[in-house]
Formats: sequence, structure tokens, C-alpha cells
Amino acid sequence: MSDQNAPLHEGRVDTRAITDRRQGDRRKRSVPVAIERRSGKERRVEGERRRQVDPTTCEREYTDEEIEFMRAMDFYKRANRRPFPTWSEVLEVLRALGYRKVAEPTPIHGTDVNGDISV
Repeated sequence: MSDQNAPLHEGRVDTRAITDRRQGDRRKRSVPVAIERRSGKERRVEGERRRQVDPTTCEREYTDEEIEFMRAMDFYKRANRRPFPTWSEVLEVLRALGYRKVAEPTPIHGTDVNGDISV
């Protein structure tokens, strides 16, 4: 009926042929890049993936107990497809690790005796 390259309106050209995504999957094209980041080799440290470590505290040395908890939370989030678990779910993971309330509460670091946040 109409030529594809014929003007649609005054001065405008039909560009559908240029941007037609049905011509092939652009993700499968090999495009040269300056730095190859998809290999994942630079991310691995001692066999662990970088996502296991909180980036805001990456200089910190974690205790074995903290690493166990982080791994358990990561496993829970992946298994249940929950990137942001609720506090109830966090408590569920803690209980699954064997934690139980057996002592009297103690002040939390950063709070005063009454539990108010200190500044």
C-alpha cells in the first residue's frame, strides 16, 4: 500500500525498518568492550562470591557466627525469592540456626539503659 521509506508527515521518515527488533536478538551480537566484566573471576575471593559481603563494611572481618548467619539469610532469600525478608522471616532463620532466648535482655549497642537511642 505504501512505501516504507515514504514520508509519514511533512519531513518525517518511517524509521520502523531501522529499529525493528524482530530482525534478531541484539543480546546475541558480539560487541567489543573495553573491559570484560561478565566472567566473574575478579569477583571471587577465596571461593566466595562478592554478594556475600555487605559492600558498606567490606573492610571488616566477620566472625564465623556472622558468616553463618549471612549465608543462612542468603539461602533463605534465594529459596523463597524474597530479596527483602520481613523481621518475622529473619527471626525464623535465626530460630532455624538454633538461636533461642535463654538470658535476660541486655542493652543494645548505641542505646541507653531504657532502650532509647543515644546521640
